[in-house]
Amino acid sequence: MRRRLIPARIGERILKVAGWSVVALIVAFIILPAVVVAISAFNDRAILTFPPQSWSLRWFRRAFTYRDFAVGFQNGLIITAFASSIALVVGAGFAFAIDRYSFRGKRALEAMLTSPLVIPHFTIGLGFLILAAQVHATRTFALVIVCHVVLVLPFVMRSVYVSLRNLDGRLELAAASLGARPGMALWTVTLPLLIPGLFSGWLFAAILSFNEFTASLFVTAQATQTLPVAMYNYVREYADPTLAALSVIYIVVTAGLLTLANQFLGLGKVLNVEHAR
Repeated sequence: MRRRLIPARIGERILKVAGWSVVALIVAFIILPAVVVAISAFNDRAILTFPPQSWSLRWFRRAFTYRDFAVGFQNGLIITAFASSIALVVGAGFAFAIDRYSFRGKRALEAMLTSPLVIPHFTIGLGFLILAAQVHATRTFALVIVCHVVLVLPFVMRSVYVSLRNLDGRLELAAASLGARPGMALWTVTLPLLIPGLFSGWLFAAILSFNEFTASLFVTAQATQTLPVAMYNYVREYADPTLAALSVIYIVVTAGLLTLANQFLGLGKVLNVEHAR
């Protein structure tokens, strides 16, 4: 009996080591391009090479001072602020209706609202461009904002919906038993408890909207181009490490925002990761 257990334990250890090795290879495969880009950003030469022969911060200075990047950054902030805020209000309303009420076509509505998760973004961007041409609309901020709202809406809905599912319904019942009307219970009990989910949904929407490129390429014009579109136009003309430096800034800012959000809001609970464990 003991002899049989020894090979079984060895087999379990081999499988465990093999599993961790596969995970490590996958993580390395995902992270390695970002590491290469980050190191290349400090290259002193005016061409993107790896590894750098000499080191410099000149491309970070260019990334901050290049005019098209500055304009794209300002446009991106405007579009992101409006798109994420509108998506928050609309997505929270739909998430509340889907969670609390039963009505005909509920599943169809949910599938339609979450369809941007499976539809390629270039298809959505091209569709908005064709629609704008049909109604003789120009590629203004309004068109870009509406397009971004459609793209980020599923993420807001998911965040708020999970927060609603994790909400203790007894708290609302207690408020109702004390004489609070449905509207008062919603305002004083439900909404305060949903603040982490609402903010995390808005944060995800803002990050995705600011980084959106594929659909933005179709619906933006020269005056409304976002930072990713400006980066695309830049790389068509130059081959220096400026975009690598800008990518490093992107990664650091995004990681910092998500880390702060996780620290103060607990994204694991909002995204239902802790509950799944």
